[in-house]
Amino acid sequence: MSDQAVRPARPVDRSGPPAPEATGRTRLLAAVAALVTVGAGLGLRAVATGDVAKYGGDALYTLLILTLVVLLAPRSTPARAAGIALAVSWAVELLQLTGLPAGLSARSTAARLVLGSTFNAPDLFWYAVGACAGWLALRAVARRREAG
Repeated sequence: MSDQAVRPARPVDRSGPPAPEATGRTRLLAAVAALVTVGAGLGLRAVATGDVAKYGGDALYTLLILTLVVLLAPRSTPARAAGIALAVSWAVELLQLTGLPAGLSARSTAARLVLGSTFNAPDLFWYAVGACAGWLALRAVARRREAG
């Protein structure tokens, strides 16, 4: 099985670029997945506390970034989408070592939600969990598309 889960369907004769409606369908599904991920994050915060809420939120943060990657680049492979999401998550976490996000977070709720404020090494692991979960989901979608 190739790692082409997110790529839209090609015309029947397999020549030329993917059909525009397939790319649009991929983007629509990615947008819905992003909304579901945000809802899951808010739901998790509403029903859980402590480490479950914190680290579950970290995994969902990376999963949200992955859905946004697919939304912006629907022809990305699952591995590429997951890798980009993980790299962005880790970059944001490592940026917290500079204190810049803490300063921005003190002035903006949006900055706090996107950038966080304090470096926490275990977050790096949970971002990888989110990236792996997203990769697995995209691979499952690929297998379904290839079978159907």
